[in-house]
Amino acid sequence: MRSGCHNFRGGTMAAAFVLLLPLLFPSLFTPLSHALPSVLSEWNAPKPKHSLLLWSALQRQTSAEQQAELWTPLPDQGWKPCLRPYGSASLPEKSEGYIQVFLDGGLNQQRMGICDAVALAKILNATLIIPHLEVNPVWKDSSTFEDIFDVDHFINALKDDISIVKGVPDDYFWSTREYYATAVRATRVKNAPVHASANWYLDNVLPVMQSYGIAAISPFSHRLAFDNMPEDIQKLRCKVNFQALAFVPHIRALGDALVNRLRYPPSTNEADSTTYLKRVSDSKDKQGNGKFVVLHLRFDKDMAAHSACDFGGGKAEKLALAKYRQVIWQGRVLNSQFTDEELRSQGRCPLTPEEIGLLLAALGFDNSTRLYLASHKVYGGEARISTLRSLFPLMEDKKSLASSEERAQISGKASLLAAVDYYVSMHSDIFVSASPGNMHNAVVGHRTYENKKTIRPNMALLGPVFLNKSRSWPEFQEAVVEGHRDRQGMLRLRKSQQSIYTYPAPDCICSSRG
Repeated sequence: MRSGCHNFRGGTMAAAFVLLLPLLFPSLFTPLSHALPSVLSEWNAPKPKHSLLLWSALQRQTSAEQQAELWTPLPDQGWKPCLRPYGSASLPEKSEGYIQVFLDGGLNQQRMGICDAVALAKILNATLIIPHLEVNPVWKDSSTFEDIFDVDHFINALKDDISIVKGVPDDYFWSTREYYATAVRATRVKNAPVHASANWYLDNVLPVMQSYGIAAISPFSHRLAFDNMPEDIQKLRCKVNFQALAFVPHIRALGDALVNRLRYPPSTNEADSTTYLKRVSDSKDKQGNGKFVVLHLRFDKDMAAHSACDFGGGKAEKLALAKYRQVIWQGRVLNSQFTDEELRSQGRCPLTPEEIGLLLAALGFDNSTRLYLASHKVYGGEARISTLRSLFPLMEDKKSLASSEERAQISGKASLLAAVDYYVSMHSDIFVSASPGNMHNAVVGHRTYENKKTIRPNMALLGPVFLNKSRSWPEFQEAVVEGHRDRQGMLRLRKSQQSIYTYPAPDCICSSRG
């Protein structure tokens, strides 16, 4: 056994060295950039920014005690979900009319908008029309509510709270996205303030609904306040988020398959079998209950450009990102006035794949860790994540775990791809998000509700730590471990103006200690 482990580590080190060669010695691979100008014209494969730490991390060893502590589930923190039906209230006999909302953004922003729409229907005593999901201008995804979420489950779960219809009633057939796009319409409300109060809707939307029978709100994302809301409305928002919104069966089936393949890796023959998806649930007795961590890595071109940080891609990358900033934001990016060192010292730069890999290694994840990469598109592609893969050679994603046939229903659909990642993230032993955003907020809140371990990188600590190039691996590891002791799922109470979807306590999680 000892010999086998030694061979595995030796093989991993050799593979890692090969992977790092183009990064450590780019001049040796210059002909490649000429051979593939379309791939490498915007940026050059970045050198590791922390090569000494990376070299030490590749040789790291983690004790059994450290591994056991790392993978231990969160203890009972003295809180439990409290979404019991409130009082003896029943649905009013007569609705005030229909409420229609149009939701922009990606999947997780739309998810929060759906929860707010249900809450608003309750506030106004309105019948909710299943929300319309706008086509995302970045991802060009036209997936509807019905494509992503189980509509029947949604309606049934909320049947005692509000009335819901699947489509626009015949009497209001004209109330469509196209209708509101062509002219000013009396039934459209387009001036809802960000985080508007319940009273604002009662004063401004209820009269429209009572006059015309329907009111359409667009835009609606982030348009309902988190503070000064009745207790029953807050609990209803959480009920929608954590109970009523279930993904459609084919997303759950694919998600279950990915989770099982991460926990119980198939043999080579099984991995090549197209029937593995059906047999996966029978494999649990073969290798025991394996654990895995999900890494949500948001490192797309938008984030890289907007941060105004230097990510090691050389002059070509800097110019490309500067041009992108100018085109998208006309240069109005606050960070642009600071140097890269100033931004990093303030913890304002996104963690690169290399840096998140070093963070995970310092926390105790070894090279046998099964890591699932939840990411839509990494700026720089495989070359950018090669250092991360060298640290975690068992890293997987949707493409590596499922065949193209199994992914056919979600291929090219950003919202469905994100839904699968969300599902797998909720079923992982540990979730780590490399940067804030709607996916981070949604999953962190959901895992808090279920008391599951979630590691939140300490950006204020890591920026200055990574700037110190003279820090040894033991010093780096000590700083990382100490700086993340209280950032591994410990419950935090929501503060004023914070989102209930990220911080569900104390509104939806109540103390179980009296």
